[in-house]
Amino acid sequence: MSVTLRSQHWFGKEGKDGFIYRAWMKNQGFPDFEFRNRPVIGICNTWSELTPCNAHFRELAESVKRGILQAGGFPLEFPVMSLGESMMKPTTMLFRNLASMDVEETIRANPLDGVVLLCGCDKTTPSLVMGACSVNIPTIVVSGGPMLTGKFRGRDIGTSDIWHFSEEVRTGKMTQEELGHAEASMCRSRGHCAVMGTASTMACMVESIGLSLPENASIPAADSRRKVLAQMSGLRIVEMVKENLRLSDILTRNAFENAIMVNAAIGGSTNFVIHLLAIAGRIGVPLHLDDFDTLSANIPLVANLQPSGKYFMEDLYYAGGLPAVMKELDNCLHHACITANGKKVKENYAAADCYNRDIISTIENAFNPVSGIAVVKGNICEDGAVLKPSAASPHLMKHKGKAVVFENIEDYKNRIDDPLLDVDEHSVLVLKNVGLKGYPGMPEVGNMGLPKKLLEKGITDMVRISDGRMSGTGFGTVVLHISPEASAGGNFALIQNGDWVLLDVENRSLNIDLSAAEFQKRKTAWQAPPLPTDRGYVSLYIKHVEQANLGADLDFLKGHSGSEVSRDSH
Repeated sequence: MSVTLRSQHWFGKEGKDGFIYRAWMKNQGFPDFEFRNRPVIGICNTWSELTPCNAHFRELAESVKRGILQAGGFPLEFPVMSLGESMMKPTTMLFRNLASMDVEETIRANPLDGVVLLCGCDKTTPSLVMGACSVNIPTIVVSGGPMLTGKFRGRDIGTSDIWHFSEEVRTGKMTQEELGHAEASMCRSRGHCAVMGTASTMACMVESIGLSLPENASIPAADSRRKVLAQMSGLRIVEMVKENLRLSDILTRNAFENAIMVNAAIGGSTNFVIHLLAIAGRIGVPLHLDDFDTLSANIPLVANLQPSGKYFMEDLYYAGGLPAVMKELDNCLHHACITANGKKVKENYAAADCYNRDIISTIENAFNPVSGIAVVKGNICEDGAVLKPSAASPHLMKHKGKAVVFENIEDYKNRIDDPLLDVDEHSVLVLKNVGLKGYPGMPEVGNMGLPKKLLEKGITDMVRISDGRMSGTGFGTVVLHISPEASAGGNFALIQNGDWVLLDVENRSLNIDLSAAEFQKRKTAWQAPPLPTDRGYVSLYIKHVEQANLGADLDFLKGHSGSEVSRDSH
C-alpha cells in the first residue's frame, strides 16, 4: 500500500508505545493482524432510540462492516451525539455545532484512516460532515433513507400534511380522534421524513456534492437496497483510503455549485442554505449567501415532491432517483467534479433514466418554473434573508401590508388566536427573537400558523417574516433567517405594530417604510435582551455563534485543524 496509514502511528509502534494500543484492542478479541497495516475504518454512528429517524442504524452499520471487511479493512464502530429532530428541545439547531465538535475530536483523537458517516435525521448530516471536514481524512456518507409513504384513508400523506391537519383541527374540520388515526398512519416504517424536508434535502446534498455513492438520497430505509448501498460504501471507503481521496479533494467550489443547483431543482429545504454555508466554512471554500440566489435563478423545479409538489421520496426513487434529476440538469452542472466512488459526477448520472415524468419532469417542460432559494435584502435584513418561492403563494410575492408584531414565541402563542387581534389577510406576521442568540438556537417556528379567525374565513397563506427557521416540510410565503437577528441588534428588532412592510421577491427586497430619523430614534432606545444563561454550552453558543448568513457555526470552529495529533501520551 503506497499510502502511509494514519492508524499505524498507534498500532505500528514497537515496545511500550505500541503495546498499550494493541493490548487493549485484543481485550475485545481482535488479533493484531486485524489492525496492523490494514486500513482502520471508523463507522460514525448516530443511532439512538431518542432519534427515531436513525433507530435502524445499528443494523445499517453491520452492512457497512461487511463491506469494510470484504475490502480488507478493519471496521470500528463508535457513537457520537445524536440529534433527534422530533424529540429535542428547545431545537436541534442549538446542538448542531456541539455534535460537530464531538465528531471532529473523536475522529482526530483515534487511530482511524477513513470514516463512514451514518446520518439521517436533519442535523445529523450537516453536523457529521462539518466535523469530518475539520479533520479531512477519507470520508463517505451513508444516509438512513426516507420512510415509506404514509397511507391515511385512501390517500398518501407525509410530514408536510401535519401543517394541514393542524389548521383543520383548529377550525373544527378535523377531530382529535381523526388526528390520532393520521398520526398512526404517517410514520409506518423506519427512516426519516418521506417528503423533501430537511433530512431528504441533506441526503440529496451529500449525493449531489459527491460525498456518497449514487442513489444514496432516495432509497427507502425499509428497502433492502439501502443495506446493499451501505455494504458497497464500506467496500469503497477502504479504496478511498488507499487512494488518499479526502474531503478536500471532493468538496471543491464547483461541487458546492452543483449542490446548490440540484437543491433548486428538487425544491430543497431553506435549511440547506445555513448548513451548506457551515460546511463550506469548515472545508475552506468561499461561499456566500448571494450564491444561492444567483446559482439557482435559472433552475426550474423538476422534482414534483412535497412540500412544493405532490409526491414523496419513495416515489422519487422508483422514478429514477437523484441521478435522473441530475441528468436533467446536465447542461448546468460542472461535469468534472470527483466523487466518493472515484468517478466524475457526470459518470454517476450519465446512464440514469426517468421512469415517471409526472415525478421528474424535463427541464424544458418543468413542473414549476419557479424554484430555488430567493435571497432578499433591505433595511430590516441588512445581511439578507431567504424565501422558498416554490412553496410560496404567487400573489404574495409582491406585497405591502401592516406589521403584526410578536416579540417572542410566547407572545405569538398567547395572542395569535385572540379574536381582538388587529389582523387581516393583508397583514404581515412578524416574529422576533427566535434567532440563533435570541431563542437560542433558531427553531423551526418561522411558518407561523395563521390566526384562527382568518382560517375560518378560508385564508390559507399570509406573508410571515422572522429571524427563525422553517421546517423543510413546511410551506407558505415565509421569509426566514433574517440577519442580523433581533437579539443581535439588527434593524429587525425595531419593527413595531402598524409599520408598513414591503416585500418584493422579484427585486429581492424586504423593507419597512420608515424614515431614517425614526429608525435612529428606535435604535437609540433599543436595549439588548439579557442572556438566558451564563453557564455551559448554551452560554458558549450564544457568545460565539455567527449569524445565519454566515452559516451559524461557532466562530472558533471555522476552518479545520487537520488529522495530526500534536502530542502522544504513551
